[in-house]
Amino acid sequence: MARVRFTPHLVRFFPDLRECEVDAVSVRDAVRELDRRFPGLAAYLVDERGALRKHVVIFVDERALIDREALGDPLGPASSVYVFQALSGG
Repeated sequence: MARVRFTPHLVRFFPDLRECEVDAVSVRDAVRELDRRFPGLAAYLVDERGALRKHVVIFVDERALIDREALGDPLGPASSVYVFQALSGG
C-alpha cells in the first residue's frame, strides 16, 4: 500500500489527519480514499472538476505530480506520497 504523509500545516484544518497507508492505483484513487477517512479533505485538495488546486502540491516518490488535472499518476504498493499546501503571500 502507498504511504501518504501530510504537511503539518494541513493538520490545522483537519486535526485528525495523520500519516497513513492507502490501497490505491492512482493519486485520484488515493484522494478518494483519503476523503473517506478524513471527510472534506478532497474539497480542500481538488476543485469541482477534480483537478488539483493551485495551492496544493503532491509528490509521488519524490517527484511532483504530473497529471494535475485528472490525478492519473500511478501509485505502486511501495509508493510514497507527500501532500502539502503551497504557501504564498508576503
